[in-house]
Amino acid sequence: MKKFLQVLTLGCLAMVMGLIAARAEGNLRYSISVAKFPNEAGWSGQWDIGHGFTTILTDALQQSGKFIVLGDADMRQEALAEQDLAASGRMAGGKKAPQIGRMTPAQLLVRGSITHVQDDTTGGRGGINFKGISIGGSKGKAEVNITIYLVDSATGQVKASQKVVGQAGRRGLGVGYHGSALGGLGGDLEGFQKDNVGKACEDAVVQAVEFLAQQLEQIPWEGSIMLAKEDRIVINRGTREGVAAGMKFQVGTTEELVDEDTGEVLDVEMTTVGTIEVTEAKEKIAYCTPLSGAAKGMSVMPVE
Repeated sequence: MKKFLQVLTLGCLAMVMGLIAARAEGNLRYSISVAKFPNEAGWSGQWDIGHGFTTILTDALQQSGKFIVLGDADMRQEALAEQDLAASGRMAGGKKAPQIGRMTPAQLLVRGSITHVQDDTTGGRGGINFKGISIGGSKGKAEVNITIYLVDSATGQVKASQKVVGQAGRRGLGVGYHGSALGGLGGDLEGFQKDNVGKACEDAVVQAVEFLAQQLEQIPWEGSIMLAKEDRIVINRGTREGVAAGMKFQVGTTEELVDEDTGEVLDVEMTTVGTIEVTEAKEKIAYCTPLSGAAKGMSVMPVE
């Protein structure tokens, strides 16, 4: 079944990359994790629709180039288990051993649920068998309703929400079955390219990525100075976050404006020292022009 989902994913990625037109380089990115979407619609088919949608959305976000995509809760739990095992002394150590405290935190969380599935697929010529089980013919249509929430991991606040309706055939993503990727699929491949619920999920994924990318403009982006010397400044953001040579950032001290009644951070005020320009960007850090008055720990924010 995982191979089946992988095949669905391949075509989805190609289309999403075309639809998200902005270049990855130069677009400041945020770390994000996708939680499994529960199947509240109660739809039952040849594959787990909640797992399938989550898998395709995660890959589509990664291929869009607009996010630092982290593993889901299960993946991260397995990573934590490996860290605990390495720390126990029961496995070989060394620089390559997973270390506690190195896990990348998710700034944004994607949650939601599948609320409705309409599957009018009917049998017809050219059906496909998956390990001996028929999964339909080429005729029919399907619709998937999905509610999506974008959550700030620091506050737990829902930053934005959207309901998307995926329809089979509205956005063809060119997913086909071919070669060793079939994973047990056989039959008249020309008569049945993919099941209609899968098509509807892919249409919903395209809408979901577009919606999530649009929210980035409303979310503050901030980094910090790691090293301040007379000849250079080093900040803790790099190509992974979309930093590129030539970018300019404001440098200064920040003060959080906190609601005394609730403890909630209402805004952040910045006292600017000056502006720096990126001269060289590596994966996780960037070298910038020197600036008088800049010091380690100061904040950096994009020049508006």
